[in-house]
Amino acid sequence: MDSKNLTSTEYKHPGLQAGSLDFVSAHLRLKKVVNRTPLMLNQNLSKKYHCNVYLKREDLQIVRSYKLRGAYNMMSTLSPEKLKLGVVCASAGNHAQGFAYSCKKLNAKGVVFMPVITPKQKVNQVKMFGEHFIEIRLTGDTFDDCAVAAKLFTEENGMTFIPPFDDYRIIEGQGTVALEILEDQSEIDFLFIPVGGGGLSAGAGSYFKTYSPRTKIIGLEPEGAPSMHASLKAGYPVTLDQIDRFVDGAAVKKVGDLTFSICREVLDDMHLVPEGKVCSTILKLYNEDAIVVEPAGALSIAALDDYAEDIRGKNVVCIVSGSNNDIDRMQEIKERSLQYEGLKHYFLISFAQRPGALKEFVNHVLGPTDDITRFEYMQKTNKENGPALVGVELQSRADYDQLLEKMKAFHIGFAEINKNDQLFGYLV
Repeated sequence: MDSKNLTSTEYKHPGLQAGSLDFVSAHLRLKKVVNRTPLMLNQNLSKKYHCNVYLKREDLQIVRSYKLRGAYNMMSTLSPEKLKLGVVCASAGNHAQGFAYSCKKLNAKGVVFMPVITPKQKVNQVKMFGEHFIEIRLTGDTFDDCAVAAKLFTEENGMTFIPPFDDYRIIEGQGTVALEILEDQSEIDFLFIPVGGGGLSAGAGSYFKTYSPRTKIIGLEPEGAPSMHASLKAGYPVTLDQIDRFVDGAAVKKVGDLTFSICREVLDDMHLVPEGKVCSTILKLYNEDAIVVEPAGALSIAALDDYAEDIRGKNVVCIVSGSNNDIDRMQEIKERSLQYEGLKHYFLISFAQRPGALKEFVNHVLGPTDDITRFEYMQKTNKENGPALVGVELQSRADYDQLLEKMKAFHIGFAEINKNDQLFGYLV
C-alpha cells in the first residue's frame, strides 16, 4: 500500500464525522519528526505460535514510545498565535516526553504538570527531551489532582491543553503507526494493540478498518486496570474506583469519550492480561531477543498465548508501544513474574521457640530444589511459638502442593501472604 496515492483516510462510522481523521496529512506532518519504526518478523515468537509474528517497534521511537506522534500532530496544527501563547500537558510518562520533544521541535513554550510522587528518572527524561522549552510543575499526589491543576492553569493563562488521547488530532497522529504497518506488510490477519486511554487503538483501529477490514483487531488491557473492557461492557465510558497502576502506560481510570466511541466500532475483541504475565513477557523478550520494553509495551505479546489456536498459520502484528522502563523496577518485575508463574511464595510460619526448629524445617519440609529467599524472625519472650516471614522460591509450579503437604504433615502453622493483597503489600 502506498500512502502517496491516497487523498484521504477518512474512516466513516456513526461515531465519526466524515473527514474527522486524516491520517495521510498527519503522516506527512510527522515524516520529518518521528522515526519510521521497523516492522520486524520475530523468529522466536513465530516458531512458538506456528505463524508469522511481526513486531511494530515503537519502542525504537525517538522518545521510546508512539506518544510523540499524537502530541506533535496536534501541536503542529495549532495556529501560530495559539502556539505562541504556549501549551500545557499533564502526564508522568510517555505523553510528557512526546510533548516535551514536540515543544523543542516547534520552538514552543510548554508546561508539564506531573504528580509530586513522579520518579526523578521520569522528570529528568522530560527535561532531556524538552530542554529549555519546557517548565515542569510537580503538583498533587495523584495524576487526577495533577490533571485538574493543569487544566486550571491552561484556562487562566490562555494556553492550549494537549490531552494524552481524547482528541481527533491525537488519535490521527497515533494512527500513523497503522499506516506504516500496512505499507510494510499488506496482508495482516490479526493486529494486537495495547489500550490505555484509547488513542492508539482508536487511531490504528480506524485505519485498519478502512484499508484492511478483514484484519481482526484485538485490544489489550492490564487485568488491574480494565477501563475500556468495563466501558464496552457497560455501553458507555465508566470511571473505575481503583486501578493497579503497575502497567503505567496503559492504566487509566477512565478512557476518553471520543476514543470509546471509536473503539466500540473498530475493536473486534477486548482482552485482559494479568500483570504477572506481562512481567514474564518482559523478562522473556529481554533474555531471548534482547528487547527492552515497558509493561504496556509487552501487553500485545503477552496476550498471544490466549489466542494461540486462532493465530496459527496467520500473519500477526503486535504493536510494541514503548520502552520507557526504569531499571529500578526490574526487581519488582522479576518478583511479579515469579509469583505469577507459581514459583515464589511468602508465608507467615509459626516456629516452635526451641533449638533446631528452623533446621528441621529446612531438612524435612523444604524440597531439594526449594530455596529460602527471605527470612525474618524475632524471638518472643515467654512464648512457645514465634512467627517468621519466609519467602520460598521453587523451581517448578508442581513443587508448591508438595511444600504445603509437608508443612501440614509436620504440623507447622502457616498463613499464605500472597493471597492477602493488603498484608502482602505491607510486608513484602
